[in-house]
Amino acid sequence: MSSSTPLQNSKSIESPSDDVFQDHLLQGVSRTFALTIPQLPPPLAKPVANAYLLCRIVDTIEDEVALNSAQKRRFCHQFADVVRGKQSPAPLSDTLAPLLSSGTLPAEHELIGVVPRVIGITHQFEAEQQEALARCVEIMAQGMAEFQDRDLSAGLATLKEMDRYCYYVAGVVGEMLTQLFCHYSPAIAAHQEEMMRLAVSFGQGLQMTNILKDLWDDHERRVCWLPQDVFDRTGEFPLAELKPGHNDPRFRAGFMELIGIAHGHLKNALRYTLLIPSNETGIREFCLWALGMAVLTLRKIAQNPDFSTSSQVKITRRAVKTTIAISRILRSSDRGLKTAFTFAGRGLPLTEQPG
Repeated sequence: MSSSTPLQNSKSIESPSDDVFQDHLLQGVSRTFALTIPQLPPPLAKPVANAYLLCRIVDTIEDEVALNSAQKRRFCHQFADVVRGKQSPAPLSDTLAPLLSSGTLPAEHELIGVVPRVIGITHQFEAEQQEALARCVEIMAQGMAEFQDRDLSAGLATLKEMDRYCYYVAGVVGEMLTQLFCHYSPAIAAHQEEMMRLAVSFGQGLQMTNILKDLWDDHERRVCWLPQDVFDRTGEFPLAELKPGHNDPRFRAGFMELIGIAHGHLKNALRYTLLIPSNETGIREFCLWALGMAVLTLRKIAQNPDFSTSSQVKITRRAVKTTIAISRILRSSDRGLKTAFTFAGRGLPLTEQPG
């Protein structure tokens, strides 16, 4: 089914199953998750798909340029209540949908229009699963609002602030996934405490990789998520002077340090993945694909520090296919996965991170 055709207008499927419905929405808003989520066992794939859609709804609200800060806060708070079952989803969808601008993706317009059905699926899950999803949405919505009114054109003040932002948009998602994994498997739950710590680091590694990759795309929107204190320490480069096409060694020094920090978080992501029993191959693949693609992206960024658009450091389809193939071959071998991670990250700076 093409993601360009709204599901509700499809004549071939009058009343699609929940799985078909969610897969269609994922194809439109994230082809990466549409690829990785089906690797999970069916009892996990459905709530994880739903969780991603819930997070994407929050993202859509936060990114909508036609909404002011007060509206964004109100809609996010309302949506958190909807996920908790405290409010009906229809009023939110009916009020928000007409306010979305043409700058919002058609797939996101569609997603907001079908919030009632997405929430209907959410409320089918077991209580522990619903709690994990609701907590994630609440923290994400509250945390992202913290950065909404700030002038981010000159970056964040500190690495600690960057850590906090990464937690709100990715670390909390790692915690939510861990809760779902532990609910699914007692063997995984035996490592829950350690995995919850590492999950935050896993999320930060993925988010930092995206921040580094999207540096110049964000710059066009007068947004910079890099921490000034790192660049003060490495070369006293003011992020307010950041411009595409420069070749300032002071900036490069700080940028490479951030690559090393992201690499350290991704090393923790491997530790997280190896805590999943080797017989849970689908869950391992779900983690390994994201991890592998992130490491290869970091390598490409490090090899092309003067890139000016994210497309210049985007990994190729061949690299994605190779990541998938190697993950499938090595998914049950802890030693093999450690060797593959070391090989993939060769030449990258590495700053070990707590976890």
